[in-house]
Amino acid sequence: MEDVVARCQERAQWAMEHFLLVLSFVPADKLTWSPAPTAKSALQIAAHCAGYSGGFASIIKAGVFPADAQDFLGPIDARIKSITSVSEAEAMLRQGIADTLAALDTVSLEQIGAKVMTPQGQTPFLFFMTIPATHLVLHTGQLDYLQTCWGDQEVHF
Repeated sequence: MEDVVARCQERAQWAMEHFLLVLSFVPADKLTWSPAPTAKSALQIAAHCAGYSGGFASIIKAGVFPADAQDFLGPIDARIKSITSVSEAEAMLRQGIADTLAALDTVSLEQIGAKVMTPQGQTPFLFFMTIPATHLVLHTGQLDYLQTCWGDQEVHF
């Protein structure tokens, strides 16, 4: 069990550091640029990741998904909307991942194999243990794509 928890913790920490590294290569004048009116900018992607990081931690800590999805999404939306700078996004993301690592420390062997009821049905608890890292890795790809849109063809890692 410790191996599973430790791997989830290591991956979440690495994914956060990698996301922040790639974000650091976004020029200040491109932070709010997006390729289309409905597409997210780098700052919006960072805010999204920061807002959700605390949400994932709350599910891991509680061991359940809130009965009302709005109880999960409402605080996340408020956190996302509160972010106006990269430094705010980074601070919130770092706190969310710290909370995630602490929540993972409380996971029991029984929880790892358990299912959690969500609006989409039964979801393996392991999904919630791994989603903090997976979420950041996927959104790092979005930052990479945005960078290619403005001509940055260098791989940042």
